[in-house]
Amino acid sequence: MRLMVEAVVDYAIFMLDVDGHIRSWNTGAQRLKGYTADEVVGQHFSIFYAEEDRQSGHPDDELRQAKRDGRYEEEGWRIRKDGTQFWANVVITALFDEHGQHIGFTKVTRDFTERRFAEERLRQSEERLRLLVESVKDYAIYMLDADGVITTWNAGAQRIKGYTAAEVIGRHFSIFYPPEAIAAGHPRHELEIATKEGRYEEEGWRVRKDGTRLWVNVVISAVYDPSQTIIGFAKVTRDLTDWRRIEQHALQAEIEAVNERARASEAQRMVQVRDEFISVAGHELRTPLTALQLKLQGLEQAVTKSGAGKIAERVQGALRQVDRLNGLVERLLDVSRIVAGSLAMKLEDADFTALVRQVVEDLREPALQGGCELRLHAHDKIIARCDKTRMEQVVVNLVSNAIKYGERKPIDIRLETTDSSVLLVVTDHGIGIALEDIDRIFGRFERAVPVRHYGGLGLGLYVTRNIVEAHGGTIKVTSRAGQGSTFMIEVPRR
Repeated sequence: MRLMVEAVVDYAIFMLDVDGHIRSWNTGAQRLKGYTADEVVGQHFSIFYAEEDRQSGHPDDELRQAKRDGRYEEEGWRIRKDGTQFWANVVITALFDEHGQHIGFTKVTRDFTERRFAEERLRQSEERLRLLVESVKDYAIYMLDADGVITTWNAGAQRIKGYTAAEVIGRHFSIFYPPEAIAAGHPRHELEIATKEGRYEEEGWRVRKDGTRLWVNVVISAVYDPSQTIIGFAKVTRDLTDWRRIEQHALQAEIEAVNERARASEAQRMVQVRDEFISVAGHELRTPLTALQLKLQGLEQAVTKSGAGKIAERVQGALRQVDRLNGLVERLLDVSRIVAGSLAMKLEDADFTALVRQVVEDLREPALQGGCELRLHAHDKIIARCDKTRMEQVVVNLVSNAIKYGERKPIDIRLETTDSSVLLVVTDHGIGIALEDIDRIFGRFERAVPVRHYGGLGLGLYVTRNIVEAHGGTIKVTSRAGQGSTFMIEVPRR
């Protein structure tokens, strides 16, 4: 027995007398404590304890409990000969002789320092994990037992769900589901899939404590013990309500964009149909109008020769209406040509001043009838290369519009020149144009005033802009409602 005990190196095994003095010492004790037998035999075993333990009488308490109970066991810090500490597992057993007389103690000590450190590292790791999970606020992370009852609750779960830990721990996790999902057995179905496959994930509606709904991403993972028996589930929930709202808005926007593209395509098709109709109608109207004009002109000549004055006046009135119709048809045909890209320009050197002066003189009488005085401010002669007929059309359109909307106030036509360009400015002091209408008045069939108050097809400025741009020029307008308008065209001289 002595040889066996002395040979043990992993345990310190030694004897104490009834007072705690060391009576024997084995190899394991020397290796563990650092003392030889000669150094410790006869000394009190309290030399292995920290000073605070000795001061508190802890070694003697151990012996008293061992004598009383026959055995004492604990784990705690002990001191080696070199002063270093180690974590020891200690078992003290009381010894009695055949007469029941207490004769001492056996003391077995094992070094558990590495285990202690491993346990401490594990404890710290678990504590860090616990703190990490509890501090996460963007995810609800909690545990369920095997039946789906909530056993843990983190800060993110409280923020997302609205419940405190005291309110939910011990309750079934189905409290977070809408009534229709509960009726369909959906919570149970989730746990069944997680049990079978080890994991379950979905997105769906859940219910907060206050009854409001939220759209969440849910992951349920089965948790196993070392024997691979399911002991519960880990549940991670993320609130995706804002993301879903954004997705829904994006989807709605995409649907609206598709619808808008469809409407735009249909509108483009209708515009194309309208343009084709205008072209066909213009050409179809032109032929009978030309024939009617020729017949009326012949009738006018015959009536004039016969001296029938009143009939002649009526024929002349009919010719004026035919001329007006011809003008409208020409505008429609101009639009058709512009859309088709076939608005031809016949360029020649022309006296721009003479051109503008002639238009002003032609329109002076209609202007006076409308209560407007035309005031021309121009140089004697400005030569520019242009399509004379088209430019006359531009000037007629601008001055006619000024007369139409000038409200019986003077109209100023100013013609200026530089070395490279000609500038024509037509200013009226009439009804003006609202700011929101300025950008659209140059479009086809666009009008800034009600058609019932002012006639016209809304084509004049559209044709004007295209003629000016075909000459390499620009047209601009400045206006304020109730204060008149100023139209400015600038075209290159060459």
